[in-house]
Amino acid sequence: MPEGDTVFRAAARLRGALAGKVLTHTDFRVPRLATRDLSGGVVTGVRSRGKHLLIDVSRDDLDVPVSIHSHLKMEGIWDVHARGAKWRRPGHEARVVLRTETTEAVGFSLGILELLTTPESDLAYLGPDLLGAEWDAAEAVRRIEAHPDTPIGLALLDQHLMAGVGNEYRCELCFLRGVLPERPVAEVDVLAMVDLAHRVLWANRMRTARTTTGATGPHARVYVYGRRGRPCRRCGTLIRRGFLGPPGEDRVIYWCPHCQS
Repeated sequence: MPEGDTVFRAAARLRGALAGKVLTHTDFRVPRLATRDLSGGVVTGVRSRGKHLLIDVSRDDLDVPVSIHSHLKMEGIWDVHARGAKWRRPGHEARVVLRTETTEAVGFSLGILELLTTPESDLAYLGPDLLGAEWDAAEAVRRIEAHPDTPIGLALLDQHLMAGVGNEYRCELCFLRGVLPERPVAEVDVLAMVDLAHRVLWANRMRTARTTTGATGPHARVYVYGRRGRPCRRCGTLIRRGFLGPPGEDRVIYWCPHCQS
């Protein structure tokens, strides 16, 4: 599942390609939107909200502007290229195609694709956006601390509490703070955890190679995530892997049994 910085970068790319431009062609390749046509509309904005991406479109004949709302889930990606360029993924994976006079944006394998007329209220359930202009650290802390018995590893992934952290950051943040993902929120310095989450995501928001170690080499970017059986970069203890969450909703976690407690 993508992290908030992935969606932030995707929004930046799309904004550079589409903002202020007229859509000359739109093709929604999901059944419930198959007959919708937004060609002639002007893209008035592109923004991320946690892991959600919104492309705002206004057209004279629309009663209200609409937002193309997408979520990448596990496999999704937005690609931007010049019109006529060869797609880098198979056509059957395309869920939406947006064209201007010079540019084409294609959303492949999007987990969610819908049109919203009230995006602010529809996404109001989300917690403070770590990369948003109105980031509210105090509100994020308040929401997380309201669940004292919840494992911190689950609270970090709960987008209702704070929007933008995915599984990779969840594991890395817990390592950097020296806590096991299973530790209850009540036993964690939530303010320090939230501050770290904001600083780490902000530092990576425009990087193509995400890093939590500060190193950018392909095998040096993370401390624990995906490193089961490898030595901890700090103490040399072998990294472990497990699962956290209720049956059917559990997600893989990685940790150092020496550095985290």
